Amino acid sequence: MPSHRASIPPLDPLAFAPTPARPLRCKLRRLAASTQVATHRHPWAQVALSGNGVIRMTAGHGTYLVPPSRALWIPPDVEHAVTVVEDAEIRTLYLHPSAHFLPQPGDAGPSPTPFERWPACRVLEVSPLLRELVQHLDGEPGTGAASARELRLADLVLDELQRAAPVRLGLALPADKRLRTLCEAVLDDPLRHATLDGWARDAGASPRTLARLFRQQLGTTFGEWRQQVRLAQALALAADRRPIAHIAAELGYASPSAFSAMVRRTVGATPRRFLATQA
Repeated sequence: MPSHRASIPPLDPLAFAPTPARPLRCKLRRLAASTQVATHRHPWAQVALSGNGVIRMTAGHGTYLVPPSRALWIPPDVEHAVTVVEDAEIRTLYLHPSAHFLPQPGDAGPSPTPFERWPACRVLEVSPLLRELVQHLDGEPGTGAASARELRLADLVLDELQRAAPVRLGLALPADKRLRTLCEAVLDDPLRHATLDGWARDAGASPRTLARLFRQQLGTTFGEWRQQVRLAQALALAADRRPIAHIAAELGYASPSAFSAMVRRTVGATPRRFLATQA
């Protein structure tokens, strides 16, 4: 992955702001690889989906890889930024606090809201129906009430979101600024250095200091955290239906067997079984 990224501002959020009359809005944006949308926040929740290509979203205290078969839920007022790993068509759903799930059989009380069910960021499965519904939502900016058709589509989108299963594609990020900068550099270009010593030179800190910060802030070693980065990338690529040989090459392994050995050593399962059950 390239280390140089072009940073651009987010589109005017007020142009897509959800309202009680239009509780679910959709925004479409096409971005080239290596583009980064600057950190921002807004008072409504969002669900980000990639129509093609993999994007990485940093939100709160974690970073999440989002391939086309997944979406990321971000609660209101959570700072987030987007890094485009591959050319991507990104559709973002904005949800007003009045948005509710549809009643389900067996519900004893009022239908829960997405905000009650998901108080923190999480990656969700994207069903073929959800993907198709989102593509038919109006993605243009503007104000005013939703049409009757848009409201019906919004109800169906919320119903599919309610059924979406959570998926583990997130990585914890530290609070310490030096360590967070290093972690984000690893995420941008994980193959730049093979050891912590190389990353320490870039960060202008001693390897011992960084090793201590990894233990204190993330409860792990640098090597273990970097393995989690690689596994998360492998999951994202597998969710995008990439073959094992392609995933191994993309992650810098000399051969599929070397990648298989890492997965077996880390999670105790073959890559095929691990990727099938997780992704």
